[in-house]
Amino acid sequence: MNQLLFRLAAILCFLAVALGAFGAHALKGTLDAHGLTDVWNKAVLYHFLHAIALLVLASLPGVNRAASWLLLAGIVIFSGSLYLLALTNVRWLGAITPIGGLCFLAGWLTLAIFPPR
Repeated sequence: MNQLLFRLAAILCFLAVALGAFGAHALKGTLDAHGLTDVWNKAVLYHFLHAIALLVLASLPGVNRAASWLLLAGIVIFSGSLYLLALTNVRWLGAITPIGGLCFLAGWLTLAIFPPR
């Protein structure tokens, strides 16, 4: 097991739950006022799903580092840009989001081509 990746994935899962709760409670009025609740929720969903995927990868022998880095980059870029968009209402941040989506796609494709040993 890759201890560092496992711990990072656990922290990312913790953050996904915390950010989901933060958006549902502390930011509810702001997100609703800007019509960005769905954006926040999409960021949390993709963040959480890919953090769980990293947790699984860290538990497998022969972890694919490239796939792990790509999924991590996807969380930071995809979800991160959506979190910032929802917090700031700066719409051009949405243009960055697809780069994170491409990281997710590349990570999953890398896993399909080079599965853990």
